[in-house]
Amino acid sequence: MHLCPAVPKKDRAGQGLHDYIGGRKMKDKNLRILICGGGMMGKSIAFVMTALPYLDVTVYHYRDIDLKSGIWESVKALAEYGVLPEDEIRRRIDRVKLVTDLNDEGVKNADIVIEAIPENLEKKQAFFAELEKVCRTDAIFCTNTSVIPPSHISAGLEHRERFAGTHFWNPGHLIPLVEVVMTDRTEQSVADTLMEMLKAAGKHPVLCRKDVPGFLANRLQHALWREAVSMVEHGIATPEAVDEAIKYSFGLRLPRLGPMENADMVGTDLTYNIHQYILYDLEDSHEPSPVLKKLVDEGKLGFKSGEGFKKWTAEEIEKSKDDLSRHLIRMLYNK
Repeated sequence: MHLCPAVPKKDRAGQGLHDYIGGRKMKDKNLRILICGGGMMGKSIAFVMTALPYLDVTVYHYRDIDLKSGIWESVKALAEYGVLPEDEIRRRIDRVKLVTDLNDEGVKNADIVIEAIPENLEKKQAFFAELEKVCRTDAIFCTNTSVIPPSHISAGLEHRERFAGTHFWNPGHLIPLVEVVMTDRTEQSVADTLMEMLKAAGKHPVLCRKDVPGFLANRLQHALWREAVSMVEHGIATPEAVDEAIKYSFGLRLPRLGPMENADMVGTDLTYNIHQYILYDLEDSHEPSPVLKKLVDEGKLGFKSGEGFKKWTAEEIEKSKDDLSRHLIRMLYNK
């Protein structure tokens, strides 16, 4: 693993991390990280950060919860499939501290803060405004939002240069990707520090240099989803056929062959010729599909209600979730 050299504090903005990055232990203290929100993503992010033995991991939640049991339930598949020994997982979970008071020392002295509260712009803005009153002035602030532009969330803060997005993908303890999103004010040194810390924690961070809706991966994912839903809407294929067409063709290549590399492999000339022919006919609506709206209006919300594009029994829902976890663990850990 590459470890970047320590950089003097004066050369970087928001540097609670300046003394050591990616394993460079400080002489007088450990690095302190605060996760705000003990829900699904907050629990996973907290566990990920315990991969770094020099991190003091604190989770702030607005009320008392059985956080350690919640983390275990989220990550126990790692033990069940032999990725990590159960005793190691439980030791890591035991290092996580829960606090319910924003005036706790774990909040006030945090070097880096990752927010994972519900996706509401006003609530996130108000929460960070409170954090800025109690946290150190050199702490780096991050938001795990998957939808809201981090530039909007940080708009009212005094130290916007030390704010960035860190979008973990669900399930956060399995999916390697974390999108580090620079706002219109984020200093490059802050983004570099976050990239290095996430690499050290075993994640695969990518840098989004402009704060655009959907960042990188969601823009790509929903471009595909728009075309997939459109095919169902226009009777080209059933939902099952659309899914199978992806799963049994280019979907198999995607973990090793992204679109840019694929374009080079087949030739940019061939890619250009195909685009000249096919792009005109692809879905380019700027509104959600009427089929999708109809499903929502009828309360057919997928797994939540037992029916969406397809009908789902409770057993099928659990099987789908379990199959995903098993697939990810097999692909990532060869277990």
